Amino acid sequence: VPARSGDRVLDLGAGAGAASLCLARRVPECTVTGLEIDPALVSLARTNAAENGFSERISFVVGNVAAPPSELRRESFDAVMTNPPFRAEGSGTPSPDAGKQRANEEGEADLRLWLATALDLLKPKGALVLVHRADRIDDLLTLLSGKAGAIAILPLWPKAGKPAKRLVVRARKGIKSGATMLPGLVLHEAAGGYTPAAEMILRDAAPLPL
Repeated sequence: VPARSGDRVLDLGAGAGAASLCLARRVPECTVTGLEIDPALVSLARTNAAENGFSERISFVVGNVAAPPSELRRESFDAVMTNPPFRAEGSGTPSPDAGKQRANEEGEADLRLWLATALDLLKPKGALVLVHRADRIDDLLTLLSGKAGAIAILPLWPKAGKPAKRLVVRARKGIKSGATMLPGLVLHEAAGGYTPAAEMILRDAAPLPL
């Protein structure tokens, strides 16, 4: 997330707040608001923020991406980060865990609505950063067309020589320039441990090369 000190960032679908905590740790003085539909996860996220000393810079609210609460004003965030449900409704095998199923499969808020909400809350020229399945890149590009540009696509390679299953995509609202396919990040060594580049991000708060 290309945030700077003083920026306001929205974590759309914040879960237990892990991404919000990582961003607050990496970017001093930015503020993060997390929107999450599950009240139990919001309670856990608030506890996580407090126990890590970030209560003054991170807040979490209960709400639905399909109808965000009024305190999340239009065009008020410098960046939006999100990890939308990966599977289209009715695809794949449903999880027996209701919370996991809601996180994995689109429901009332499909990908179109998820991106529309993110862009609506984002300031003009602000950055939208999301992670999604590589096999849905055509859907992502179609839905962003005409609304956001300067799109950067970063493949996440499980190991060298393996096809990417996930992508990190950054786009800027209202920008018309085209897309760039970046070199990508190899996550694991052949023996299974994290690569040095991945370790720098996971352990040392390094930013992704977007």
